[in-house]
Amino acid sequence: MGVRRALLDVRPLRTSPPFRRLWIGRTLSGFGGQMTLVAVMFQVWQETRSTAWTGAVGLSQAVPVILLGLFAGSLADRVDRRKLYLCATSGQFVCSLLLAVQAFVGHAPIAVVLVIVALESCFVAGGGPAARTFVPRLLPPDQLAAGLALNRVSFQGAMLVGPALGGLALGTTGVAGCYLVDALTFLAALCGAFGLPPMLPGDAPARPGARGVLDGLAFLARTPVVRGALLVDLAATVLSMPLSLFPLINAERFGDDPRTLGLFMTALAAGGVTASLFSGTFTGLPRPGLTMLAGSATWGAALALFGLSAEPWLGLLFLTVAGAADTVSVVTRSTIVQSHTPNELLGRAGSVEQVIGQAGPDVGNMRGGLVADATSGVTSLVSGGLLCVAAVAAVATTTPGLWRSPRPTAGSCSAKAAGA
Repeated sequence: MGVRRALLDVRPLRTSPPFRRLWIGRTLSGFGGQMTLVAVMFQVWQETRSTAWTGAVGLSQAVPVILLGLFAGSLADRVDRRKLYLCATSGQFVCSLLLAVQAFVGHAPIAVVLVIVALESCFVAGGGPAARTFVPRLLPPDQLAAGLALNRVSFQGAMLVGPALGGLALGTTGVAGCYLVDALTFLAALCGAFGLPPMLPGDAPARPGARGVLDGLAFLARTPVVRGALLVDLAATVLSMPLSLFPLINAERFGDDPRTLGLFMTALAAGGVTASLFSGTFTGLPRPGLTMLAGSATWGAALALFGLSAEPWLGLLFLTVAGAADTVSVVTRSTIVQSHTPNELLGRAGSVEQVIGQAGPDVGNMRGGLVADATSGVTSLVSGGLLCVAAVAAVATTTPGLWRSPRPTAGSCSAKAAGA
């Protein structure tokens, strides 16, 4: 019994057919999306041989989410979220088809490819906040954390395996085949979404335009628990995101061995997948806020220790711990935000999570690179990890309700977030 409780809680897949169909569809589309990312990078590099152009791929994905995310959250709190998600997923499907067509008929100019990628990112920005409202509507409060953990293992699994599948597909079918597979996986996501019940925002829909956005931000500002959870996430990403430092750390510490560099990302993903598979060890804990704070502090500390490690395998161990801690923090943070947010504001709260999740790592990687240019990769990584720990401690000190808040239960008031 103890071992079963430590493993990933799959009750949501058994008890909620709509959640199960949605999860399967989104899992398949996640793998397809990672394959397309590899294919786009490969196509852009093959035709330009320019890191500036490959960097522009990330920019074309991030900018639409940052610019449109908050307004998409306000829209999700005004309309049927199921219909909004269906429209956004249909748009992503069309964009994948366009990428496949340009590859089959002869590669289009790179600028056209980036425009299609940016357009697809607009649909991601539009559907993301709506999708974040589904779990608390489809599951009882005591299964909320389990549902979020299942979403996390799906995401981590796609990150771990998707690029490898993309590489295999590139070697056999070329970029066109990768794009076509991605388009087919969106059909699975659409099938899962069609089975959802209507997802209306409630009796107090958001006001149109900027006023609705400001109402959502005002809710976050006056709700310490939600505000604190989002600030912790922002601190973890902006202050200590390590990805841009990996090549420099590898050169400074590990002899610039490309095999070691490749293992860095694998170690982070492996830690995340492991934590997801054993998520029962933390989703059932009585204080999700305390668990989130511990996970975020462990993330920062593990990255600082990775920066100080002179032995490659010890460094990989710390990266694995960091990846696991990140999953603990993400799952518990989403549990806190969704269980403390009324149904009519879930879209806007989800949009802030989405913007932080998209922009935070980009800003964090830029911060790390700038500090490394002025000092060294090790200094940037260690200082970032320690700053993250300090920021987490500051939020915990100033927001005691965050670590005191109990986890949602079947009979708790947090059912309001589920639209009850």
